[in-house]
Amino acid sequence: MDAFISYSHRDAEALDRLHVHLANLRREGLIEAWYDRDILAGDNLDREIEKRLEASGLFLLLVTPDFLNSDYCVEREMARALERQANGEARVIAIIAQPCEWKSTKLRALKVVPNDGRAISEWTNPNSAYLDVVQEIRRAIESDVVSSVTDQIADAPHTPLGVQRRYRAKRDFDDIDKGEFREAAFAAIRDYFRAAAAELDSLDDFRGRFRELSATSFGCTIVNRARDRGTAHTIVRMRSGSRFAFGDISYSYGEDAAENTANGSFSIGNDEFELFLKGSSFSFGGERDNERLSPQLVAEKLWEDLLQRAGIAYE
Repeated sequence: MDAFISYSHRDAEALDRLHVHLANLRREGLIEAWYDRDILAGDNLDREIEKRLEASGLFLLLVTPDFLNSDYCVEREMARALERQANGEARVIAIIAQPCEWKSTKLRALKVVPNDGRAISEWTNPNSAYLDVVQEIRRAIESDVVSSVTDQIADAPHTPLGVQRRYRAKRDFDDIDKGEFREAAFAAIRDYFRAAAAELDSLDDFRGRFRELSATSFGCTIVNRARDRGTAHTIVRMRSGSRFAFGDISYSYGEDAAENTANGSFSIGNDEFELFLKGSSFSFGGERDNERLSPQLVAEKLWEDLLQRAGIAYE
């Protein structure tokens, strides 16, 4: 799908990060993203943008205060994108990159990303926000492909569909596959906590301390200085061998919690196509125990749980 990225030139850094996170969609042939940097020297700027506005099937709006301040972005690119969506000719996805008054614009009628419209800059780990954005883009593209195929079958059942399809092979996962996934998942969670603790420690009202205890465990302590009992601890361990009773990745709340204890855990699950994490019967979340989770989402859940126990919440 041809995608038109509308952005303010003041937000070039956010554009670059979005482009990085779209890499897998590009490799799979699901998206070909275009923005005005792709205009060659000597091309007519307005004419090339006009051509792309009419030809693209997907519009990604990188929404920030500078985007809303740009008459060109709002009154030309966004206006035409929304008009084409209203006519059933394209899809518009608004990506809230920075806090801004987007709810006072026509974007309020859209489902925006990341989740709940929380600006990417407000996430503890922006990569988690971009992951949420890209997953929503993937779902939108795949949904449109399915709809396109269905329509073509109904309208012209004996003609080639001309749609590039994605194929996935069913496979078996052996112990090596699961072991590599376990190590990669633990590393992703550890790196998330290291970055999040450093970010929290840079703020005036809080303290954050990350400790790498061993190659398979780390601890994190955070302090809310505004609260008498505003201290919380988490130890995360990667399990193996005889310790699988605690799942593949477990967590404990004590600062020096014994290795043979855990407050919850996550185990590796799989279907016929991929590996994922899922919560155990005694992990937090209750009704979400059977939810399929990525390592990034597990890290986000564990970090938010730690913040809540210290009396800290996102604004």
